[in-house]
Amino acid sequence: MERLNFEKERKIRVALVAVITAEQDETEANYSLAELARLVDTAGGEAVIQMTQARMRPDTSSFLGSGKCRELKELCQNEEIELVVADAELTPSQIRNLEDEVGARVIDRSMLILDIFALHATTAEGKLQVELAQLKYTAPRLIGKGKELSRLGGGIGTRGPGESKLESDRRHLRRRMAVLEEKLKELERVRAVQRKQRERAGLFKIAIAGYTNAGKSTLMNRLTDAGVLEEDKLFATLDPTTRKFSFPSGATVLLTDTVGFIRHLPHHLIKAFASTLDEAASADGLLVIVDASDPQCGTHIDITDQLLADLGVVDKPVLYVFNKCDVLEALPESGEDRLYISAKTGLHLDKLIEKMEQMALGGKKKVCYLFPPADAGAMHKLYENGTVESVDYTEEGALVVAVVDEKIKGMYSRWEK
Repeated sequence: MERLNFEKERKIRVALVAVITAEQDETEANYSLAELARLVDTAGGEAVIQMTQARMRPDTSSFLGSGKCRELKELCQNEEIELVVADAELTPSQIRNLEDEVGARVIDRSMLILDIFALHATTAEGKLQVELAQLKYTAPRLIGKGKELSRLGGGIGTRGPGESKLESDRRHLRRRMAVLEEKLKELERVRAVQRKQRERAGLFKIAIAGYTNAGKSTLMNRLTDAGVLEEDKLFATLDPTTRKFSFPSGATVLLTDTVGFIRHLPHHLIKAFASTLDEAASADGLLVIVDASDPQCGTHIDITDQLLADLGVVDKPVLYVFNKCDVLEALPESGEDRLYISAKTGLHLDKLIEKMEQMALGGKKKVCYLFPPADAGAMHKLYENGTVESVDYTEEGALVVAVVDEKIKGMYSRWEK
């Protein structure tokens, strides 16, 4: 058992528990617990106690063995622990039995992440997605507790749909989930229309993806003044933000800041946020932001790559951007598919912009054409063969600026200005 540092400010006092099995790497398990402590901090609690147990597998009844449960109960009483968070996904019976054993409320890692999402959701779609995910996940774990729910009184793990919904019967929950799914389908249709409009505009779309707290929002703000919340917390940004960005050459792209990824991200959460995560899936290119100062950055890349693959994000140009390099003692060399920057200080931001433009143009060039009135048909055909950025009508004809590949450039050379 290890005590964790905590702030003087009064917060919900939390105990973290984990089972380390023979198949697990102990170092990785400790990193996961450290991340869980940061999640607790983001949710408004303080991790006062950390307890691990080495077992072949978690106890099917109460997650921890009976001896550890007694030890945890005593610690919870002595340290005035109000909440126990398990670094795993617990079954309803494990939550119920562990609560009975230790005398404190129990939630698991997935419930904690859902709680943080409820805390940070700001748009109507984000709030609906969170409520649906919470109902699908927490309802089976809370139904049947009866009067215990009325004594929760708020706090970590109780945000979102609210206790009145969770106290309702299963039929009411099913009706509520059906309503939420229908509302989300409607919002998804609206989002699909917006995507089609962007596609008609012909702008290259770049999604900023990566592990949570890697600096995606800081980079987005640095490039576009988007005003996205920047905070040294996990999942500080939940709702996607899209902004136009123009390169020095004048070419324009769309940048989208997406929700961060994390290890053991619940599958049902990915499903609930499918329409939001589609922003990454529908992008033409990806910037995968990595916290270069984190010793687990290699693992973070693997987790991000796997989640992107699960979303069907394949066969797209990807640039790995190693951020927070201002705190490194030595700056590694950048390569063809990776770049070391600091979004905070602006270090190598010029090189990032250069690589982004190379990604967006993909060997294409910006060309100015002059189409006389008699050749208006050729001008309209250019919309199908290239990306038209602007059209100005003059006495001589239509002055068109478009991004085209070498083949189209040759085909339209007679109108090139």
